[in-house]
Amino acid sequence: MTDLCRCGWAKGALDVVYHDTEWGVPVHDDRLLFEFLVLEGAQAGLSWSTVLKKREHYRKVFDQFDIARIAAYDADKVEALLADPGIIRNRLKVHAAIGNARATLEVQAKYGSLDAFLWQFVQGEPQVNHRLSLADVPARTEISDQMSKTLLKHGFKFVGSTICYAFMQAVGMVNDHVVDCFRHAELLSGSKSPLAC
Repeated sequence: MTDLCRCGWAKGALDVVYHDTEWGVPVHDDRLLFEFLVLEGAQAGLSWSTVLKKREHYRKVFDQFDIARIAAYDADKVEALLADPGIIRNRLKVHAAIGNARATLEVQAKYGSLDAFLWQFVQGEPQVNHRLSLADVPARTEISDQMSKTLLKHGFKFVGSTICYAFMQAVGMVNDHVVDCFRHAELLSGSKSPLAC
């Protein structure tokens, strides 16, 4: 079988599946947007591959990222999470996930949905970039700076500009697949005509 042209970071099996099916696909579901916010925050200082390996267990112990349930977590639940080797056991990150759930409930009440609140930063439409190589992909942008400042004002944690830009890439607010990656064209057209390497 001919290898497909992919972004160079997709190396392991989990990375490839994630790259080919999720990364850069526009997300408008509040639960999934919240999941990515939590996971991108958890990833800080680690590799995304590490997070992907733990993702299913995160879903299990974080009640499938049910925002209202997580917002109600108490001290006993925090200690249970911190004792669980299946997640990234960082107290600040666990507390951030809970605090971010509470902040999300406030955002939903004010803006109607987390989706409407977050997608306003790109006027509701994915930004299509034309990166020639991974070296052309920035770690942050003016828009991610703005998103970070706004999220922080609303009480979110672990939402620095670099985390926000990784989040924007993950949920399809930007198409940062390099131009020779088969997914760049697929996401533009919805076609299924992979480019062979």
